[in-house]
Amino acid sequence: MKNLKNKAAKGILKAEDKIDYLTFELKNRLGMNRPLQIVTYRSYGTPTRLYVKGRVLVDKGIRRSEENDTLWENLLNMYRRFESDEVPNARVQLTLQGQQHEITTDVEGYFVLNIEPKEPLQLEDIWHPIDIKLIDAPMKLVEEVCETAFVLVPPPDAEYGIISDIDDTIVRTGATSLLETGRNVLLNNAHSRIPFHGVSQFYRSLQLGRNGKRNNPFFYVSSSPWNNYDLLFHFLELNEIPQGPLLLRDFGIDENKLGHSDHMSHKYKEIENILITYPKLDFILIGDSGQQDPVIYREVVKNHPGRIMAIYIRDVNIADRAKAVTTIADELKRQGEVEMVLVKDTAAAAEHAADSGFIFTEEVQEVSREAELDEKGDK
Repeated sequence: MKNLKNKAAKGILKAEDKIDYLTFELKNRLGMNRPLQIVTYRSYGTPTRLYVKGRVLVDKGIRRSEENDTLWENLLNMYRRFESDEVPNARVQLTLQGQQHEITTDVEGYFVLNIEPKEPLQLEDIWHPIDIKLIDAPMKLVEEVCETAFVLVPPPDAEYGIISDIDDTIVRTGATSLLETGRNVLLNNAHSRIPFHGVSQFYRSLQLGRNGKRNNPFFYVSSSPWNNYDLLFHFLELNEIPQGPLLLRDFGIDENKLGHSDHMSHKYKEIENILITYPKLDFILIGDSGQQDPVIYREVVKNHPGRIMAIYIRDVNIADRAKAVTTIADELKRQGEVEMVLVKDTAAAAEHAADSGFIFTEEVQEVSREAELDEKGDK
């Protein structure tokens, strides 16, 4: 049975790659594959190794959203995001500390590269820029295509890191309902998507920590597709939520994912990589009860004992999901591992964080005040 699944997976992958290639060649002959752009994704690393990810695409003219955009403009932008034209076999050059590194994009237009700086990075800033240039492509380049990637490197005096989900944890998505999710994702933009009350202040409080240096790093792990990267980045920016690497999911077919829970495997793998990258840094995990966050986080605790300081799970008000969270929380408590706290609102999470010594006590009042202002703004 397993061999049959593997053969089927490989067959589907070959067919998908063939269709992608033929589509690309047809558009190339028709002169539709220009202009090109490099899309970079904020990533992370250490002073001696940086992980860089990006994509080469045909520029569809997706523009930054405005507050007064219409539903039609939002829908058109979302269509352009998902109707992406990838550029395979493009040659990309990355420059860091005067050293150049080259890599070729895969069939989906992605490039991923681990760079070792010739000298360990000076940690004067949490973000480190890398210049990227498109030096060759399967079509004629009519203009220079350049972009800058930013890689997060936590400072040595960071107190802890924070790994957070996005949908139904930070932003109201309705991930438990396909209809509601579709409406929120397709018809809203970064301005009209609504964060949960007090989230911005709570996350800034965690970033501040107790040393007052505001240098605790954030990492966002989500099952949203990479096509939504610009929308989510802009949403965090608009709502003054701390920026961090956005680790999203490829919606393409992958033989390693067929027959598995993609949501769980993707999120667990990304969290595992973060913990391995920073073995001396402990973490706070934040998610919601709507999908599999509690189960994933339990596995993280089990496989990395002593590394997780606390887990905050936002209650999405579904009784059986809340019961499942409580069962896992009781299990972790019996084992003396870590507290998994089911919270109705952000203020409750802030109170627990203050009681645990993660944030200043004064910050709880600030979170409550922001939550009240957010609630008034909804009316």
